[in-house]
Amino acid sequence: MGRETESQFHVLAVDDSLFDRKMIERLLQKSSCQVTTVDSGSKALEFLGLRTADESSHDPNATSTSPETHQEVEINLIITDYCMPGMTGYDLLKKVKESAAFKSIPVVIMSSENVPSRISRCLEEGAEEFFLKPVKLADLTKLKPHMMKTKMKKENEKLTKEENEVSKPEIKEDSTVIEILPLHQELESEQHEPMLSSNKRKAIEEVISTDRSRPKYNDITTSV
Repeated sequence: MGRETESQFHVLAVDDSLFDRKMIERLLQKSSCQVTTVDSGSKALEFLGLRTADESSHDPNATSTSPETHQEVEINLIITDYCMPGMTGYDLLKKVKESAAFKSIPVVIMSSENVPSRISRCLEEGAEEFFLKPVKLADLTKLKPHMMKTKMKKENEKLTKEENEVSKPEIKEDSTVIEILPLHQELESEQHEPMLSSNKRKAIEEVISTDRSRPKYNDITTSV
């Protein structure tokens, strides 16, 4: 049962009409989707965690729920009505696509008005589909590929993260002890080295001068 719940797609449905929210919720549940419904674009943004506390305090339609409680919820698709008071479905679409965290979530727009310019504008802004109301069960079958793509991307990111954690090299402490001399000892050793070399040079010169002062064998005369 737990595995079946995990495999469900989670859809956020946004509509200011209670009747339309109930209808889309029932259709999505028939398609084995988990559904969360809200009645405005501002509440959808707060659910996603895209609204700040200041924005919520100035919006009378915003709920008091803390956004942090929802940021970990995985949303596979957002379906929203176009005509809503305050924030339209198009405005919500733009906010989602401007977000780095949620821009990959597919967004579908619904409308009871067939306006070609409106449809084109939404699709150009990044909407995956534009459905005319009333939405039918056959329409929702088009959503599965979009939700599957999002879910597979999330799973691949999770697997990549786990593989990176496993492949991290284990850092072992080096048992080698490096002796660090105090600064004054280093300076003394540096000064001592040229002193040794000069003494060595002096000794060599003394040997050479001694050899030169010795008489050569051929110069020694022996008396008979």
